[in-house]
Amino acid sequence: MSTDSTQRQFLPALEGMRGLAALGVLVTHVAFQTATTDVPVVGRVLGRFDLAVALFFGLSGFLLWRPHAAAARGLRQSPPVGRYFLSRAVRILPAYWVVVCVVLLLLPQAGGGARVWFANLTLTQVFFPLTLTQGMTQMWSLSVEVAFYLVLPLAAASIAGLRGRRVTLRIPLLCGVSVLALGWAFLPIRTAEATNIQNWMPGYLPWFLTGAVIAELASSAAVDGPGRLQRWGERRGIMSAVAAVAFLLSTTDLAGPEGLVTPAPWQYAVKIALGSIVAFGLLAPLVFADGHRRYRYLDSPVGLMLGRWSYGLFIWHLAVLAIVFPVFGIIPFTGHFLLVTAVTAVLSVLVASASYALVEEPARVAFARWELGRAATARQRTETNAQN
Repeated sequence: MSTDSTQRQFLPALEGMRGLAALGVLVTHVAFQTATTDVPVVGRVLGRFDLAVALFFGLSGFLLWRPHAAAARGLRQSPPVGRYFLSRAVRILPAYWVVVCVVLLLLPQAGGGARVWFANLTLTQVFFPLTLTQGMTQMWSLSVEVAFYLVLPLAAASIAGLRGRRVTLRIPLLCGVSVLALGWAFLPIRTAEATNIQNWMPGYLPWFLTGAVIAELASSAAVDGPGRLQRWGERRGIMSAVAAVAFLLSTTDLAGPEGLVTPAPWQYAVKIALGSIVAFGLLAPLVFADGHRRYRYLDSPVGLMLGRWSYGLFIWHLAVLAIVFPVFGIIPFTGHFLLVTAVTAVLSVLVASASYALVEEPARVAFARWELGRAATARQRTETNAQN
């Protein structure tokens, strides 16, 4: 394993994996809405493509925890909290708000009302009954992700003192929290009707913390060289096999019944545990591998392109799917999986590319310019004070 590869800010293969995860979410939603999940064996596999969300959460955990893991080992400074929150808001909210407005204003089946508008604009749909409306039901996971964004600085600060000789305690602590989080669904928490604590962030902490553990292992390797876990983690063949076995187990009743039925608490815990294994098995080799390793798809131009557009692909694909059915004269839940998947994927990629070019990238550039201007102003003030 190359220690240089663990410190690089941009890992192209992770971008390609993000694009694949977005396609996986699209495929599982099309499978449900064409009733393909009712097909024996194949349906169970397609339905469990929802574990692509574990990849999204694992990627977020790795990328956002990596600066804190590096800071604990003296490789860099911890990121300023204010800048972190602003960068997350700029990354998530502009394109998301466009989707909310378009769907609630133009999609008749989406409904409306003050509560629906408020819950969707504030990404609190998982707390308000019947606000995960048509064209945006996938946003429950974005609500969970934003909740993780909010608690991450506090979590990082709470173990920031584990440095020096105690830095080795960080990984066991993260693993311990993950194990405790597996009991989330067993807690007797009362909620309003039509809300479910299984859609709340604490239950998905193991998926995020899987990425955080990978970040800790990568930072440890950058300082002390790769250990046994890192050397095993970079073996892509073995890790892929482990991920495949975990995924196949998740397609059984161990991880919940067929369809959108709420799993029993123990099945929910099993699904979360298996999702963590899938995420580790697919992400760890990409992080720990030698920096010169190439991947046929993940770091190809197509893979990088889909990775850049993955956020738009995720937030727009269900709105596109809702339009595909009437335009092609297909009644939902009556089949035509391949046709609907192909059309929805192509149109969603086109819409995502437009979202990236017209909303996401301009917002990023504006934020970068604002930061540069702020830094220039600070330097000018420092020079003026020095002269005086």
